[in-house]
Amino acid sequence: MSERHYRVSEVARLTGVTVRALHHYHEIGLLVPSRRSARGYRQYTDDDLLRLQQIVIGRALGMSLEHVRRMLDDPEFELEQALRQQRALLVERFEQTEKMISSIDAALAALDHKRGNVMDAKQMFDGFDPTQYQDEARARWGSTAAYAESQRRTHSYGPEDWAQIKAEAEAIVVAVAEAMRSGAAAESEAAVELAERHRLHIDRWFYPCDVNMHANLAEMYVNDPRFAAHFDRHGEGVAAYLAAAIRANAAR
Repeated sequence: MSERHYRVSEVARLTGVTVRALHHYHEIGLLVPSRRSARGYRQYTDDDLLRLQQIVIGRALGMSLEHVRRMLDDPEFELEQALRQQRALLVERFEQTEKMISSIDAALAALDHKRGNVMDAKQMFDGFDPTQYQDEARARWGSTAAYAESQRRTHSYGPEDWAQIKAEAEAIVVAVAEAMRSGAAAESEAAVELAERHRLHIDRWFYPCDVNMHANLAEMYVNDPRFAAHFDRHGEGVAAYLAAAIRANAAR
């Protein structure tokens, strides 16, 4: 079957990407139409649409256009592998979003005093699980002073505390991902300051965390697939970038 060709207006209609955005992608070399008609009109191919889809997905995942360009132009880039990874990431985000929506619904129900509902704290924080690895942590570090201190502190935390912890941690990781996408080196002042902010977050809420302990945690962030996936949901490579920034912070 012969490959179809699409004019700019057709691509805009089919994909929802504006003509202005398509022109911009062309101007910066991110998406250049592969063909021109006999009359000189720019025409996109099916392969061009697949590349456009990667641009749209990348933007939806929070990537900068420059990050998307580097990814697509990498000689080792494989479309099928990228699509599978993106699908897994979006499914994870969807499941997390569903849980958070349920927790919001529970909070709204709790505010409806006319129904006589009693606030279910567990349901309200179903999408924000601070004890996900509690049993494993107890087995691995239960005999350490840091674990004992963490247990002492967190025992008194209520829903508002956990919500604040979650929001602060998320804001730090989002900032780390943005620094990575901006092209700042992991050893840059901006990245190192974010690593220090991350260390102080742990130190404040859980247990005393000096730079050496933080560096040890960094190794776990990249070597344990669960931690790596947690950070990389903000963009591929965020876990490794944060770990490098943490090591740079310890070195300084």
